Amino acid sequence: MRFSPWSRFLAALCLIGTASTVDAQPASGYRWNVEFGLGFDNSISGNINSGAVGTINNQAVVITKNRYEDVYGTGLHLRFGGGYMLRDSTEVRATFTYQSVDADLTRMGDIGSSSLYGEYDDYQSFGLDVGLRRYAPVADRFQLYGEGTIGLAFIGETDVMLVAPGANLAGDATDFYDRTAAFTVAGNAGVLFETSDRFGVFGQMGLRYVTGMSDVDGLAGTGLEEINDSSARWTLPFLVGVRARF
Repeated sequence: MRFSPWSRFLAALCLIGTASTVDAQPASGYRWNVEFGLGFDNSISGNINSGAVGTINNQAVVITKNRYEDVYGTGLHLRFGGGYMLRDSTEVRATFTYQSVDADLTRMGDIGSSSLYGEYDDYQSFGLDVGLRRYAPVADRFQLYGEGTIGLAFIGETDVMLVAPGANLAGDATDFYDRTAAFTVAGNAGVLFETSDRFGVFGQMGLRYVTGMSDVDGLAGTGLEEINDSSARWTLPFLVGVRARF
């Protein structure tokens, strides 16, 4: 008999749940915890727009590639979530993540004999990640940990305002990306310092992948339709925060 991937996934969850019921109570006496983290998020790979050649207002246009880090600076990264200890070293977690990054005015290429500039909407997303974390004590009250997560990120609609002073193109708003539910995969490593039996502080760094946004054909008929087809990105989030157990 053949089993689907979903059947195997559900069976694995059942095994984890069964194992958690027979494990001894963690040495700390606490199974549940909540965490709040604050930090920043740097893009390290991915294009907010690709390059292309076309026409706008019957004028030849050349669009150059722009990476996320060309348009968006270092953004706010907030996390709030909780975990349940299956055993002393293993924890299942669910975390809400909020990101907000301001956009800078960006040179996008040329139209006719004029430079073409674009002003993107700010990048904002709210998501839910679930995963597994493993702890390793390294010194009195200090623990290292590593975790892997998967989830969904709901990204707001993103438009771009195009301006070319020398080509009589001023403030043309273009629909670029629709509201998107993107998949996320992340890995994080950190250190936890337990200030008391119930409370601790932590710092962590990770690597996070977010699939592409839903493109909108706001440039249909211009030859530039494909400049927003490849928008997946990698980011490097860094966080510090506090944890409470109960």
